[in-house]
Amino acid sequence: MNGSSNGDRLTQSAVNIKTRDHIRRVETGKFSNPPNGNGSTSGHYSSLDEMDGERRPLLGHHNLASTLHAEPGFWRHLLVNPQSSPGVDSPNPFVKWPARAWNVTKVTLFSSWINLLLVFVPLGIVAGRQEWSAPWVFSLNFFAIIPLAAVLSFATEEIASRLGETLGGLVNATFGNAVELIVSIVALRAGEIEVVQASMLGSILSNLLLVLGMCFLLGGIYNMRSADGHGMEQSFSQGTAQTTCSLMALASASMILPAALYGVLNQADEDHKTESILVLSRGTSIVLLLLYVLYLFFALRTHKKLFEPEAQSAASTEEEHEPLLGPWSAGLVLVVTTIIISVCADYMVDSIDALVATGKISKTFIGLILIPIVGNAAEHVTACVVAVKDKMDLAMGVAIGSSIQIALLVTPALVMLGWAIGQPMTLHFETFETVAFALSVLVVTYTVQDGKSNYLEGAMLLGLYFIIALAFWASPTDALGKALGMLPGQ
Repeated sequence: MNGSSNGDRLTQSAVNIKTRDHIRRVETGKFSNPPNGNGSTSGHYSSLDEMDGERRPLLGHHNLASTLHAEPGFWRHLLVNPQSSPGVDSPNPFVKWPARAWNVTKVTLFSSWINLLLVFVPLGIVAGRQEWSAPWVFSLNFFAIIPLAAVLSFATEEIASRLGETLGGLVNATFGNAVELIVSIVALRAGEIEVVQASMLGSILSNLLLVLGMCFLLGGIYNMRSADGHGMEQSFSQGTAQTTCSLMALASASMILPAALYGVLNQADEDHKTESILVLSRGTSIVLLLLYVLYLFFALRTHKKLFEPEAQSAASTEEEHEPLLGPWSAGLVLVVTTIIISVCADYMVDSIDALVATGKISKTFIGLILIPIVGNAAEHVTACVVAVKDKMDLAMGVAIGSSIQIALLVTPALVMLGWAIGQPMTLHFETFETVAFALSVLVVTYTVQDGKSNYLEGAMLLGLYFIIALAFWASPTDALGKALGMLPGQ
């Protein structure tokens, strides 16, 4: 009898230990089903077992509220998990919508290390509203737009990844250079045509020389030798390079012809030369826009195989990108970021005249060198990273593809926008700028026509970019402005 009693106590003690152990595991979020009286588990809490752990702390089940506490990883999940947040699937709308808003914000903030610079956004806006000195307003908003450009690029990729190849390509083509377009629209409305033209040319040169040169240099250094120790070159699609270089040569011609016509009319002392240049520029812009649409149809539909061979084999080794944001969330991020960029760009452009008045920097240098850095920082990093991984087709697509967008889409679109709002935006660039662009296209064409690259070719492209940048830095502040001042409003 005594032995039976001791056995019952031992059995009950074992059950209590298992029950306490189960409660402890429930408190730490590591439970499956509660034990029954026989020490086994039942299906009574099977629904809780299937419930996502991120919802448990916020839903507050009353039958467990007095016993259970939030799992120790709740705050880490809430604050630093870059892919999800507690409560996003809650049936309670007062929990679900704030949780989803926070999750979208968190995922966006953690999308790139460049977002650390977002601290400059409120500083730049405050500096603009409080009318601080021009160097401070320009510098703070300059650094504010860099992470905003990265956020814009992230949101664009999230949307494009859900739309398929064709529509995704169109979205990337539309928003790939959105920052330059926003800054240029703000400057165009303010009558800063010299800044607009310089920023367009600077974006093209930045992608053709700086980005492509860095890709060739870093990719060539990291992939310098083959497995047997011999020097090797990186390869990319030769057909893609030839097609894009032909389009860039066409863009170069569209800049040379207005400059040549103006020179002829100037020597003839033609009174209506301004109108002639405007007519030529606007007609040329329409042709370039039509050619860009035809190029998209050619590359994305009828002849896309010409642009895929090496890119497809390289992409096959990459893990497929899983979108972290829904289409509506990514669209909201896109809209909000565009609005903030417009505000920062407005303050930055308004400070340019006062900054140039100090005599330390010219408008052309600001547009040619500084503004392209703002808009292309995220793309520069992306192109260099894929080049180091020996995926040169992807790097070429970022660098030269972006140049084509600027030359055949953004610049002609700005000419047409200037026509609509009464600003005399033309394709007549200053002679020095036109020569620099034509020489750059020529050098890049000779460099990529064989479909191979190495670090020496990258150093050559970088060298040419720094020579051009030095030439614009060394030019007097108002020299190029006077050359462009021959047209009204320039």
